[in-house]
Amino acid sequence: MEMREKKNSKIGIGVIFSVAAVLFSTHAGGGFATGNQETQYFVSSGFSGVISAILAMILYTMTIREAIVMKNSRNLKNYKELFETLYHPFDKVEWIFEIYFHTMVICAVGAVIAGAASLISSTNLINYVPAVFLVSSIFLILTIFGAKLIIKVSSVMSVIILVSMFIIFFIGIKARMPELIGTIENFSLVGKSNVGKLILKAFIYAGFQSVAIPTMISCSSVLKTDEQATKSMIIAFIMNCIALIMAVLMLLAWAPEFIAAGQTTLPVLYVCKNLNITYLYWFYNIALFVCLISTGVSILYGFVSKFSTTKIMDKIEKPIIRRIVSSCLCMGVSISISMLGLSKIVKYGYGYCGYVGIAIIVIPFLTVGVYKNRKFRQEEISEKPKSSVVFAK
Repeated sequence: MEMREKKNSKIGIGVIFSVAAVLFSTHAGGGFATGNQETQYFVSSGFSGVISAILAMILYTMTIREAIVMKNSRNLKNYKELFETLYHPFDKVEWIFEIYFHTMVICAVGAVIAGAASLISSTNLINYVPAVFLVSSIFLILTIFGAKLIIKVSSVMSVIILVSMFIIFFIGIKARMPELIGTIENFSLVGKSNVGKLILKAFIYAGFQSVAIPTMISCSSVLKTDEQATKSMIIAFIMNCIALIMAVLMLLAWAPEFIAAGQTTLPVLYVCKNLNITYLYWFYNIALFVCLISTGVSILYGFVSKFSTTKIMDKIEKPIIRRIVSSCLCMGVSISISMLGLSKIVKYGYGYCGYVGIAIIVIPFLTVGVYKNRKFRQEEISEKPKSSVVFAK
């Protein structure tokens, strides 16, 4: 029996890496690719923002690691059971996560609509408001009729956008290396209040990014031991840190220019345009647009599917009509939010959700979660002192 457990607990590095890759793609998606998030939470702090970015990724991956361990060790079925276990004996507190999660979903859809609309309006073909309704119409049609197709395309577009982004990062940093060196040379932490702001921004960023927990625990059941979960999150930390630090460094080097030009909504697009590499500019434009659309449709598709099965929709018999009504209601809220603009959604929508995430996800998992996971494992070891420590089945 013990030999069988040891054998079953062994998985290849490829499987461990695949879980880390999911966390990376969830973080470094369409929203990340615009550069708006990095600018607001890290670039605005100067070179100190690099330290804040690293701390954010430490908090983020540690939180996800504890969530994975808690879910797999107890063989929990979904995120509802996960948070009930975390908050026990105050199980009902789980509904706060539900509110946080659905608020983040609506904000995320609003943000991708705003991002895609900003991208279209940057071509000067149409203004922002008409672009919002154009993008929303695309979302609505795809959510009702073609979500599966666009979701399949999203994986390809995600790879394309990441490749183009790293090319932009390398070339962008090289093109403004003297400016970046000057920023680094002037680096200093001024007073305790500045350090406090850096730490707070790291927590806020980790707080709203933790909306990925339901996705991560659903794909992490392949990890059989605590050690495998740790290895996977170390890989995820390295991958996310490299991408985030490169983005922050490049945007730091170009910040005086895109801020003066009023291009803080899509700063990476501004950099790409000013590198004067035509094929890279259009490559990035097309990939970013499709990536934003696919991200929004995949989020909205899951949200509509869940909303369509609620009791309030039972009176509508035909499933297609139910989906249309659900999609229209969700899109109505998302369009309203998108009218605020991408920058305000990221600053206020993500920001306030980040504060909630600190209180109900990051701090609980890194305190109570760590304690409960260690206690659970110690109790398991005391029951089977000679067996290998694998996740309970």
